[in-house]
Order: sequence, then structure tokens, then C-alpha cells
Amino acid sequence: MPAKVRWGVLGAANIALTKVIPGMQRAAHCEVVAIASRDYERAAGAAEKLGIGTAYGSYSELLAAPDIDAVYNPLPNHLHMPWSIQAMQAGKHVLCEKPITLTVAECRRMIEVRDEHGVVAGEAFMVHSHPQWLRAREIARSGEIGDMRAIQCSFSYDNRDPQNVRNVVEYGGGGLMDIGCYPITMSRWMLGREPRRVHALVERDPAFGVDRLASAVLDFDGCQSTFTAGTQTAPYQRMQFLGTRGRIEVEIPFNAPPDRPTRLFIDIGGGLFGEDVRTEEIPVCDQYTAQGEAFSRSILEGAPVPTPLEDALANMAVIEALFRSEKSGRWEQPEA
Repeated sequence: MPAKVRWGVLGAANIALTKVIPGMQRAAHCEVVAIASRDYERAAGAAEKLGIGTAYGSYSELLAAPDIDAVYNPLPNHLHMPWSIQAMQAGKHVLCEKPITLTVAECRRMIEVRDEHGVVAGEAFMVHSHPQWLRAREIARSGEIGDMRAIQCSFSYDNRDPQNVRNVVEYGGGGLMDIGCYPITMSRWMLGREPRRVHALVERDPAFGVDRLASAVLDFDGCQSTFTAGTQTAPYQRMQFLGTRGRIEVEIPFNAPPDRPTRLFIDIGGGLFGEDVRTEEIPVCDQYTAQGEAFSRSILEGAPVPTPLEDALANMAVIEALFRSEKSGRWEQPEA
């Protein structure tokens, strides 16, 4: 295995072109060597703009290339599983965007293929590699805020474009899949355990059919995580963790900027006017650089995968249970 992992990218998705590829190109152990699109001209244009050596006019051509070790898959949600499986069957390691599949059953199938072909595979939750989150978890587990009792999150944006993949039911669109997955994974990650039951209230767009507003409660036995995810709402994001002695607030939890520091607010005194809040500034970090570096080290050195498929399976089990709760109006148990 070379000192750097040679990456190929499936598709010219906006997140890949503007965030993930530039971030990976700054990682010490990543080399993005190829990009593919069903439209060769689009792939060639992206390759030229980003300084990538090879462009392909089909995903299959990229998967057949012998000089590619790993594949990053940012395709629309419904294409995550089929192309990730084909990549693994071609002997490529796979980092796939979230949600990695549309169902628990699909994720189980991906685990089977990963194990059969002996490759490294993971879900692209870049937040798991960002220093602000590593520090937040360190503070929480130090006991400084006491026993965690409540987690609260709001995450929203406004997207009413009927052509956008996030608004197409058949493509796995909707708020829970796109952004609700973040408070779910970060609640599980911070607590280090799974919710025993969940409950959801969901409103769907009458034209698109996707969930445009969802509120959920995750019962972690002694700690309750609540969140609201909206896709036709004023853009906003914030997440906080409340313990028996204090709280941690993550100012920009998910779209952390790559060019300026981020901040954590730690409040032990509980003063109503913020007089007891301590601010910790986290140095500038591109979370996509950190993600690419961490995953590449998993390949090169056998380091733990930041978000392995088993974790992706557990997260999808919560999402599935929330959709069941939407229909039943009752508490539902995740079935991973």
C-alpha cells in the first residue's frame, strides 16, 4: 500500500466539488486521482478545476481502474448502496455519504459485502473527526457537567426546489434522512449507547411527499434527546448537552467553517445572563480534511474507522423506528 491512499470520486455532487475533495486534497495521506460522472464533460470540467488527473464518463470505468485504492461516494441517497457495493466488489475501500443506505436491511447487506471482500468501509459523518466534537465528548465524559440528562438540537434550512434530490421521495429525500441523522448520531456518539425507544411527529410536504418538519424524542434511559429537523424553515443549527451540574453548547455543530475557529460554551454555574459561561475556542480545522485523513489511516494503519458500518446500521435503525412512529403514533424500538 502506498504512503497515500489513492482516491476516486463517484459523481460530481456539489458537496464533493466544493467541500470534500478540496478538504481531502489537503490531507497528508489522501491523493484524489480520479473523478467520474455519467456526463464525461462534467467530470472533465471538475477534474480540470480541482487538479485531478483523470476523468471518467462512467462510474464503472472508475471502479475498474487499478490505480484507485478507495472510493468516495457522494451520489444521491438511493444510489449509495448499489454503487458502494459495486466498489467493494471491485476491491475498493469505500467512504459513503450519509445516510449510507435507505434501510437497515440494505446496511446489513453492505456489511456482508465488506466482510466478504475484506475492505474498509464507513459512513461519511465528518463531525466524528472534528476536534470540537472530540473536545465536547471529552468534557462530557470527564464528569464536569455531571450525568447527562438531556440533549437538545435544532437543525434547519429552507429548500423548496422540486428538482433537488432532497425533495424527491424516490431518491431518499426528506429532512430525517438529510439532517435528522446528525442529532441522532451525535446523541448516540456522545452517550456511547443506543436509545431504547423513540417517538416522532412528522409533517410532510403535500406536493413533494417528503418530511419537511420532524420532531423526535430519543429515550436513552436516564437521558432524553430531542431534536427538530426542518427543510422549509429558517436556516439554523445548534446542539447542547445538559447534565446534572452543567451544560455544553456547540455553536456551529454540523457545518463547522473550515477557515475560522469554532466555539464550545461550557456553563457550570447556570447564570441566566451567561455570566458563568466558559468559552473554549477550537483552532481552525477543515472537517473534511480531518475525515479524509482519519479514514485513510484506517486503510493504511488499521486505525479505527470513524463511523463504521455497524454504527451506520444502528443510526439507520433509529431513523426507521422514527418513520414507524410517524405512522403508528406510538413509541417504537430501533431494530438494528
